[in-house]
Amino acid sequence: MGQPDQFAKRTFAAETERITGGAVTWQDPPEIGLVKVQSDGLLLVRHPDRIAALPAPWPEAGSHEEVLVELKMPGDHLDFPAVERALLRRQARQVQRAEDSTHAWSGQEPLWLVAPHVPDWLRAQRALVAVGQACYRVEPSSFPFLWIAANDLPLRDELVPFLVARSGRALDEFARWVASRMPLAWVLGMVRFTAMSATVREELLWWVGKGEDPEVKAREREILQALLGANPDVQQKLVEKGIERGRLSEARTALRRVLAQRQLALRPEEDARIEGCAELEVLERWLERAVTATTAAEALT
Repeated sequence: MGQPDQFAKRTFAAETERITGGAVTWQDPPEIGLVKVQSDGLLLVRHPDRIAALPAPWPEAGSHEEVLVELKMPGDHLDFPAVERALLRRQARQVQRAEDSTHAWSGQEPLWLVAPHVPDWLRAQRALVAVGQACYRVEPSSFPFLWIAANDLPLRDELVPFLVARSGRALDEFARWVASRMPLAWVLGMVRFTAMSATVREELLWWVGKGEDPEVKAREREILQALLGANPDVQQKLVEKGIERGRLSEARTALRRVLAQRQLALRPEEDARIEGCAELEVLERWLERAVTATTAAEALT
């Protein structure tokens, strides 16, 4: 199982009990004695009455003792064989529960499949009955089979465990929304393990570093040091980027100094051009021209 899947499982494990007030808890499922047939997780329903008012899909778990969960993160296969393997794992758990001599049971194990979207082939082959926004009962089926399309779920605190399976723009939207709602360590985990865009990843890292709380800053430094220690190539790139930024800053300062000494006044938009220039060669060319130019505008051509 990859790191995104592990991150999604940890989020389910940590958030399920909090969101449902202890009505539903997460448990890593037992390994089934075939070769190795093990699902991603089980939702153990302790107090069904407490989840009735939560947004879908939570109320759908109320009539069951447990729900088997399959997580399909961005990049995972959502083709017919992948779903058939999920159905096989559900059937293996069905047999395991039926054979448990310590707990008489003759029901049908529910399956919740959480994925970014509903694949076209499934819509063509099966009937999807909406039981809530982006939550569909797959029919026909001899057992309760729910498909949860994370990209189309509403942004609700109670749905965070499902929302981590989002992809593309929907994931970026979720990342921006959730950053201020979750602990720092969780946000950094999301940055590290989910496939959000580079732009949003940089936004979140900037936002994390903006806080002034000393305790938060200390935890941030500790986490970042651990991440950099485990990724020396990233550390080297950051060092190189820091050196580059230092050279750019020095070049901007030198250019402004020469213009000031020659009494060539900068208009606000010209000063903004200097500040926004991220090419060392361009800044050096402007500096050379500033020595002989008659206006600041002429120097910045």
